[in-house]
Amino acid sequence: MKSKLVAENLNLSFGTKHILKNVSVEFSEKQVTALIGPSGCGKSTLLRCFNRMHDLYPDAKIDGKISLDGQDLYQKGIEVTDIRRRIGMVFQKANPFPKSIYDNIAYGLKINNLPTDQATVQKALEEAYLWDEVKDDLKKPATRLSGGQQQRLCIARTVALRPEVILMDEPCSALDPISTSKIENLIHKLKEQYTIVIVTHNMQQAQRVADKTVFMYLGEIIEQGETGQIFNNPKMETTKSYIGGYFG
Repeated sequence: MKSKLVAENLNLSFGTKHILKNVSVEFSEKQVTALIGPSGCGKSTLLRCFNRMHDLYPDAKIDGKISLDGQDLYQKGIEVTDIRRRIGMVFQKANPFPKSIYDNIAYGLKINNLPTDQATVQKALEEAYLWDEVKDDLKKPATRLSGGQQQRLCIARTVALRPEVILMDEPCSALDPISTSKIENLIHKLKEQYTIVIVTHNMQQAQRVADKTVFMYLGEIIEQGETGQIFNNPKMETTKSYIGGYFG
């Protein structure tokens, strides 16, 4: 399986606080990889390294290498906006723009100089399994959608830009079981076209959606492998204890 996104000996500090410690991990093309581990172990911090979100923090220091299809994402001269178009991000809390449903999709396309026609917007909403629910209300404010619909709108906004990788930071943590199921079904469909990395605290969700699972603890990767192996036959005692519910 081809590696799409790779981190090698990645270290990240905020001031004097060392958060990520010698992280090396590969994410395979058109597969779902789950990042699991207790709160504060570095999962979301790692996720944000991949599309340069830590550039926004002046005290952040990053060493090591992150590459997409072999291209170093931190090399001088590379456009951060281009990275963020190629590596899309879906956050824990749905964050629709204070615009209409249609304009939520069209705005991202417009600022990236991509076509903003009805067909393009419709395709993105269809891919997020949202079109049938909103096709008669495209001028309605996106903030009036339910929480689950808002999250799928944010996913539609991401896929409209045709990224190569989609990062998801606990996309279902604020959703009810029915909305969660819809997002999980969507993830299964999206991996036909995209490489997906998802942070989740939900062990059952990781087993339902992920091909591979990476267990993190105290800023380090303790174990990584096929999801079935990690949950059914972990090699490390710390992994076994976490999955067994002894801490976390």
